Amino acid sequence: MQTQALVQAWLARLATERKASAHTIDGYRRDLAKLLRFMQTQQIESFDALMPGRMRGFIAAEHRAGLSPKSLQRLLSSCRSLFRQLTREGLITHDPLAGVRGPKVHRKLPQVLDVDEATALVEGEGEDALGVRDRAMLELFYSSGLRLSELTGLRWLDLDLDAGEVRVLGKGRKTRIVPVGRHAIDALRALGQAQGRDADAPVFRGRGGAPISPRTVQARMKTLALRQGFAKHVHPHLLRHTFASHMLESSGDLRAVQELLGHADIATTQIYTHLDFQHLAKVYDAAHPRARRKGS
Repeated sequence: MQTQALVQAWLARLATERKASAHTIDGYRRDLAKLLRFMQTQQIESFDALMPGRMRGFIAAEHRAGLSPKSLQRLLSSCRSLFRQLTREGLITHDPLAGVRGPKVHRKLPQVLDVDEATALVEGEGEDALGVRDRAMLELFYSSGLRLSELTGLRWLDLDLDAGEVRVLGKGRKTRIVPVGRHAIDALRALGQAQGRDADAPVFRGRGGAPISPRTVQARMKTLALRQGFAKHVHPHLLRHTFASHMLESSGDLRAVQELLGHADIATTQIYTHLDFQHLAKVYDAAHPRARRKGS
């Protein structure tokens, strides 16, 4: 089978078997298109003919063309994933990336809000219908560290406000249960009273009752931050970063925060700090600035 066909077959498997998102598959497709172009210019007709020395040349050429260290690492990851699958299927007999490493990526701690800033942002909304929705949205972002796609996809049946839990569908279509703090529960109950809580209805609605779009959430957060005079660029992922940072500062429990964020690899969580582990819901209730229950 030709190299292009092998790549297309692997991308199709990602979509059907691993339930990878369209965004993820597009990223793999762009990376592997670079590899196929390199093979064509080098007159390499099969993946089995690729050797580590050639792959080092490929990475060096992309680096000279201006690809950043982070993008080069992603390119290597895409190629490794393909080569692992081809090895499992017996279509290549060696690892073309054996011993090949990309440039070191220096990861910085993401910008976050401090506790006073986060509190001012989530409490800064009015009592009209839009204000009630935005307050619930911001409280849940900060309370539970959700991704933007997880929040916009929420339906009322995903929330158990009595138990203080939300079920979210994360990356790779993996489901996880995340605690919801008291302030967010109160804001979500107010939202439910204002707009109704049909089980299958979106929690956060846009025009015509459809789920709110990611672009609308981003625009609302920018507007609210500007209205309150924030100097920082406020966006949905900033509240996720803030959630993670505040949890780690208070608890030192890296493994618990990894589970709360839905990170498959703990190395992803380590961008926030280099601390050690303990226990999940207990840590959440004790540590999160807006999760403490009444009387605790």
